[in-house]
Amino acid sequence: METKNLARLGAVLVALFALAAAGPATAACRVGKPGATQDVLVGNTGRTLLLHVPAGSADERLPLVLLFHGSGGSARAILKTSGLEPAADRHGFILAAADAGIRAEDGFAWNIPGVPTVTGHLPTKNDPDDVAFALATIDWLAAQGCADPARVYATGLSGGGRMTSWLGCVAADRFAAIAPVVGLRAGNPLAGDPRRPDPATCQPSRPVPVLAFAGDKDQTNPIEGGGAPYWQYPMSAALARWAALDGCTKGPVAVAVAPGRNEQRYGACREGTEVVGDVLSGAGHVWTADNDALWAFFARHRR
Repeated sequence: METKNLARLGAVLVALFALAAAGPATAACRVGKPGATQDVLVGNTGRTLLLHVPAGSADERLPLVLLFHGSGGSARAILKTSGLEPAADRHGFILAAADAGIRAEDGFAWNIPGVPTVTGHLPTKNDPDDVAFALATIDWLAAQGCADPARVYATGLSGGGRMTSWLGCVAADRFAAIAPVVGLRAGNPLAGDPRRPDPATCQPSRPVPVLAFAGDKDQTNPIEGGGAPYWQYPMSAALARWAALDGCTKGPVAVAVAPGRNEQRYGACREGTEVVGDVLSGAGHVWTADNDALWAFFARHRR
């Protein structure tokens, strides 16, 4: 009996030493007030973002959703348009939205190399690097004990959807999933055939789960393609390209998920990823995402 007790004591001591070496399991977020949206300075970047820490959040690292506004828009406007703040409180994720780095009309536009802004300005090396800022935001929020680096996601409207797509192309190792809204791309249009994406301009380092929302009456970024020079290829081509990048072997399969809402799904993809296009009947160039469905998709994936 004494030998068994000593063995048990030894096992307990080993476990305690292991816990001490590993450090605390959770960390309190050191920025933001739960249930509120606040303007905070991101480290030493010189740029700020609007940060929403969910109401009732515990002392633990939470999922992070980066939200990107449309061309000519702003962080404050997209928070209102998307309605994601209540969703963040319902589902317990941190929401972060910043102004893009390039001035455009009355707002801002994202720096996506090779893609002109709505003013016709082609970004140069002198423009702020929005990809670097997005990654710095993730690192800073992780360092503040707020964000779980394994559960970082991106979504955005229109030009913000293109920015979201671009992050999937060039920073796949930092995002667990992406969900562009009326803005899915898979690289720039192919020079010789703009109805197809150029494979050389989107080469992610790992498979990326993709959920794309759109409206079938969108005249700005039509799901059939056309429109501005950077648009051209249809949504179906973008979905097919992401499915190829993710190694999907099934689909597309058409599924009616709700009245007026239809999906094109690709499955059996590498590393448990999936590619889904969600089209809302009668909707134009607006926020078409079902926010609960968007979060359910994100929650299925982690890096």
